[in-house]
Amino acid sequence: MTGLDSGAEPAAQAPQTGRQAHAGRRNFMRKVFFAGGATAVATMGGAGAWAALAADETGATASPDPSGAPTGGPGGPGNQSITEDFFGLTTDGKKIDDLFTVHSEGVATTPVIAAANAFLAGLSATQKSSTQFTVHSTEWRLWSNVDAYDRQGVSIADLSDEQQELGKALLKSALSADGLETTERIRRINQAAGEAIDNTDSFNEEAFYYTVLGTPSATEPWGFQFDGHHLVINYFVLGGQVVMSPCFWGSEPTEIEIDGTTVSVCKEEVKASLAFINSLTEAQRTVAIESTAKSNESMKAGAFADNTVQEYTGLRGNALTGTQKLKLIGIVEAFTGRAKADVARARLAEVRAHLNDTYVTWAGGIADDSAFYVRVHSPVVWVEVDCQAPGPLAGAYGASQGSGATQMHVHSVIRTPNGNDYGKELLRQHYLTSPHHR
Repeated sequence: MTGLDSGAEPAAQAPQTGRQAHAGRRNFMRKVFFAGGATAVATMGGAGAWAALAADETGATASPDPSGAPTGGPGGPGNQSITEDFFGLTTDGKKIDDLFTVHSEGVATTPVIAAANAFLAGLSATQKSSTQFTVHSTEWRLWSNVDAYDRQGVSIADLSDEQQELGKALLKSALSADGLETTERIRRINQAAGEAIDNTDSFNEEAFYYTVLGTPSATEPWGFQFDGHHLVINYFVLGGQVVMSPCFWGSEPTEIEIDGTTVSVCKEEVKASLAFINSLTEAQRTVAIESTAKSNESMKAGAFADNTVQEYTGLRGNALTGTQKLKLIGIVEAFTGRAKADVARARLAEVRAHLNDTYVTWAGGIADDSAFYVRVHSPVVWVEVDCQAPGPLAGAYGASQGSGATQMHVHSVIRTPNGNDYGKELLRQHYLTSPHHR
C-alpha cells in the first residue's frame, strides 16, 4: 500500500529549517473522488472507475486536497486548493470531443519505465509510501510554482547521493538535453539567488519533489511529477503515448553569476516570442496586441487553474504567412523541445494540425528588452510566457519588489486544453475501452 492517510487532518507541524526546510509535508484529506461521487466516476468512466475508487478505499493512495495553503507571492493566489473536479481548460466551459485518442505514437517509453522502477526500488519503504500514488490521484493537480508550499513526495534533500542519481536518471530518461539543462539551471539559480539574499531555507536547489503516479508499466497508465519553486513537470505515460503537461518553467532572476560564470535560463521562450511579434505587420500587431502596457502579473492558467475558461482572443493563425507560422511554432517548440525528440515530434504534430485555429494574444512592449505577456491558445495547446514584476528574490539582482514587470523574472507554462492535461482524457478513454477495466 502506498501513500496512505488516515482520513483525518492532523494539526500542522512546526516549520523546519536548514537543509530539510521543505522536506516535511502536511497530511492531506481525502476529498475529490469521494466527495465528487457520481461526477468523479463519470469523469473516470464506468466500472473501471468504481474499481479504482474501491482500490483507494481499501488501501491505495487517496485523492488529497491540501490542508493548508502557500503564503502567496508571484505566480499564484495565496489561498490555493482544489475545489472542483478536473475538467480542463476550455473556451466556454464545454470540452471539444475527439481531439485525443488512445493510440501508439511511436514514443519509446521503455527507458523512462526502467528509470522510474529503478528510482522506486532505490527508496526506503518509508520514502516510497510518501512518494507513490495511484494514477488517478489528485496529487497530479497539487503542484505549485511558489516557494512557500508544502509538497508531497520525496525531495532532493531527502535523498542520499545514490538516490539523487536515480532521480536525475528519471528526469534524463524523460527530458531532452535542453530540458534537463533547463531544470538544472533553474535549481542552481534558485540556490544562488537564495544565497544572495541570505535565505537558502526558502530558496535552494534541493526543495524539489518527486512523486510517481501509478505503477510504471508498458501497457497501463502511470506517470511522475517533479515539483518545486519555478519548476514543475507532469509526465503521463500510456503505452506509446506521453503527455507532458502542465509544465511550468520560470526563474527569478533569469540571469545571475555563479562561480564567475553567467548562468541564464528561460531565454528561449522570450526570444521566440519576440521574434514572432516582430515578424507581424503593423496591421497584424494591432489585432494581436491587446495592450501596450504590461501588468505585474498576467498569467491565467498557472497553478490551481486547471479549469480555466478563456475565450480565444488576438490574432488567428489563418491570418499568418508561412514564415510567421513557423515563428509561431517556434514559441511552442521552446517548450516541447524540453521533452525527448519523439515526444516533442508527436506533440508538435498535434499543434500543427490546429495551427489555423491557433490564437496569439500579446501585452507589453516588443523591443528586445521589453517586458511582455504572450498567450498561444488552440484546441490542443496553451502556452503563456509572462514577464513579471520583481518578487521575493528581487534583492539578488538589485531590483525592488513589485517595481514593474521585467525579463529578469519570467513565468511560463504549457498546457493541453480540452481535458488532456495530466493525460486525463487518455486515462478516461483507457478506463472506458480496456477490456480488463470494463
